[in-house]
Amino acid sequence: MIEIIPAIDILDGKCVRLSKGDYTQQKVYNEDPLDAAKRFEDNGIGRLHIVDLDGAKANRIINYKALERIALHTSLVVDFGGGLKSDSDLEIAFDCGAQMITGGSIAVKNPPVFQGWINKFGGHKIILGADALEQKIAITGWTETTDIELIPFIVKWRKQGIGKIICTDISRDGMLQGPNIELYRQILEQDPQGYLIASGGVSGLHDIEALEKAGISAVIVGKAIYEGKIRLKDLSSFHSNL
Repeated sequence: MIEIIPAIDILDGKCVRLSKGDYTQQKVYNEDPLDAAKRFEDNGIGRLHIVDLDGAKANRIINYKALERIALHTSLVVDFGGGLKSDSDLEIAFDCGAQMITGGSIAVKNPPVFQGWINKFGGHKIILGADALEQKIAITGWTETTDIELIPFIVKWRKQGIGKIICTDISRDGMLQGPNIELYRQILEQDPQGYLIASGGVSGLHDIEALEKAGISAVIVGKAIYEGKIRLKDLSSFHSNL
């Protein structure tokens, strides 16, 4: 059964969604991220993916207070990412209630630090954020595209102890045009044992069902929920069987 993970992206302290990672194309859905988190919890959701968009641009953790409030006032299992670059950033995230953290840019810019996190906390608490545009890794809040090929990047870090990977096809993110299922199939062909979390493009329940059929372990859903394309009560058939 595929795991459903709603997303809360925080910018200027508010719950927003971007289109294709473009900070100039943002829409505010809730002034208080905690309200959104409580709504997910009230509808039986157990997991949450939080992205610190301010932190992603600043290269350091920014919205840790929002994380702390959500951790204190809900029982959601939270993974947190965006701008985590140092051991102190990680300590703040874990101290504020994150059960897992997601690192993307750090795995590109400072592999020894990222490897140190895996060694210290374990591959079950460190998630690899593999965000890509045309199968090339993008970093720094998606503002910079590298020449690093997506699938070899994932395979490399899986061999280094990473258990879970969030793969976002940036061209699909926030567009409600369907996920890149073919890309995820290609990843699974190279790494069939990895826990692959699909992100970007989900437009309705049919997309989630297609991802589940393709063997994807989990899916992050954002805009489709906020725009009413997916009703939270309709997700009960997925998360109730986890």
